[in-house]
Amino acid sequence: MRIRPCLIEYLQIAAGSFIGSLGLTMFLVPNKVAAGGVSGLATVLHYLFGLPVGWTMLALNIPLFVAGVIFLGRGFGAKTLVGALLFSVFTEATKNFPVPTHDLLLSTVYGGLILGAGLGIVFRARGSTGGSDLAALLINHFIPAVSIGKGILLVDFFVIGLDGLSFNWELAMYSWIALFVSSKVIDIIQEGVNFAKAVYIISDEAENISRKILNDMERGVTFLGARGAYTGENKNMLICVVTRMELSRLKNIVHEIDPKAFVIVHDVHEVLGEGFSFNKP
Repeated sequence: MRIRPCLIEYLQIAAGSFIGSLGLTMFLVPNKVAAGGVSGLATVLHYLFGLPVGWTMLALNIPLFVAGVIFLGRGFGAKTLVGALLFSVFTEATKNFPVPTHDLLLSTVYGGLILGAGLGIVFRARGSTGGSDLAALLINHFIPAVSIGKGILLVDFFVIGLDGLSFNWELAMYSWIALFVSSKVIDIIQEGVNFAKAVYIISDEAENISRKILNDMERGVTFLGARGAYTGENKNMLICVVTRMELSRLKNIVHEIDPKAFVIVHDVHEVLGEGFSFNKP
């Protein structure tokens, strides 16, 4: 493995762990909002028994990590160990940072956003902070009928249910909101923001439409072979990826040439290649 890309990934894991810890210590933990996972369980234990959140997270993650290595093998490497360790250390290091608000809704939303942003950066660097994803993989190993996604949901449901039993069910409801917000932010960082649209066009005028797009919009177009199930006729289907700002112009071009064209538009989370991830020569 090349040293520089590996170093960058570890720096991203460190940065993500630090950012995520701020979501806990400045917003969620002070307001007793347990957004699922090991961090949520550590928050509940902190208020029940006075245990430090960061070290409790580490204590819970160590047996999970050891079990993962024993039962799941090579899937658990140094990045998981580093992420879990740094997340715990940063949580302890930032526990006395100022708390901006004690408003439950604001704390829930901002805590979820910041926690999700931090974890998203860690996951994008192919790392992990341990917790519910490790537990879910172990559950799936012993009970294959329970998928990893369902396993994470079960762990989070247990933690948030414990939050409700330990404090009150209103806090549990806020915890679900924080979990939802953090999950969405993780997805955005992992998959990218919906800044582009993929357009599929089926038309008898496919050649003319593609020529117009190439000349007027300077966007690439790809032909895909298609056959109508009802008519049995072979046709060309065009696929073109454009920005949201260009979508209206593309639809006008298609309508101008063939008003009866069949057009499908859907979101694209991330586009790599000329005109998107780097500029045209």
